[in-house]
Amino acid sequence: MKTPRPASRRSFLETISLSAAAVSLAWRGRAQAAPAPRKLGLALVGLGGYATGQLAPALKLTQEVALRGVVTGSFPKGQQWAQAFGFPEKNIYSYDTMARLADNPEIDIVYVVTPNALHPGHVIAAAKAGKHVITEKPMATNVADCDAMLAACRANKVKLSVGYRLQFEPNFHELKRLARDRDFGPLMKMSGGLSFTMTKPQWRAERKLAGGGPLMDLGIYALQAACMAAGGEAPIAITALERPKSRPEFFKDVEETIDWTMEFANGAKGDFSTSYNGGLDRFRAEGEKGWIEFAPAFQYGGLKVTTSRGPLGLVVPPSQQAGQIDDFAQCVRAGRESPVSGVMGRRDMVIIEAIYRSAAEGGKRIVVT
Repeated sequence: MKTPRPASRRSFLETISLSAAAVSLAWRGRAQAAPAPRKLGLALVGLGGYATGQLAPALKLTQEVALRGVVTGSFPKGQQWAQAFGFPEKNIYSYDTMARLADNPEIDIVYVVTPNALHPGHVIAAAKAGKHVITEKPMATNVADCDAMLAACRANKVKLSVGYRLQFEPNFHELKRLARDRDFGPLMKMSGGLSFTMTKPQWRAERKLAGGGPLMDLGIYALQAACMAAGGEAPIAITALERPKSRPEFFKDVEETIDWTMEFANGAKGDFSTSYNGGLDRFRAEGEKGWIEFAPAFQYGGLKVTTSRGPLGLVVPPSQQAGQIDDFAQCVRAGRESPVSGVMGRRDMVIIEAIYRSAAEGGKRIVVT
């Protein structure tokens, strides 16, 4: 894969400064809270678009965590981050020198933000270095790799979390509460999905790096929301169909669009779709006594949520990722498991494998085990 040309130092620093400034006023109340005795040190593994556009601004806002290192294939890019966040250049590592993290007491947590197929190697390297780990979603590209990651973290007595940011978003907290308290009765009918039109070639459309197409990248959000609406339960069965490709020359070895149905033990069903050729961004869950709908549903901010009782209108923090990262730091301090642990990441990969298997077998109903 061709390495993108690094941004100039000035443009990088301006991006970080502007992103943080845009949310600083809204975050001021939180910033004035009593600080933790010591912020835990975090190292980012991979400095691509998500790390730069979302995690860097979030790490300017976290109260429990400070960015104290990076792992990158470009030392000059690492130097830009060191300048922006004030950590020493000795805390810039390459992918081949991750084992040296073991000798750095300034770093407690490693956040893996590399392409999906690279997650297992980087998570296992971090675990062997004795560092707690967050890995971006999806956790891996197959269940066997998830098992290897979990085993490495157990063997090295470190915690593993998956970057499911929306689990910490207030509107999705309300979805989980509705599922638990049954204000609308059991949420028996779900629908929605996430799609966008991919116009430029990128690793997300390469099976060897992504593991699949939009299901891995986008569909996992609807999958997560459905499990939330089901009270945290996994589906018992899956049926799925891949639609014919409108751009087969672009999506050579991954799906362009896939539709699937999730069946739950209580009889609830969810019908979903994801695509790299569309504009869907919605989730709806209905019960006998009411409904809740997100549209847009899965963005980094600006979610609009309506219920049968009216709009929610909840106050939300300016950064979903800051809350996600701080929660993991609290888990590390308290010695408790993350609510979005590697076990959840493995659960979702089991479901994803069932979706792909059903689609490959022409829509056969697959029992999830």
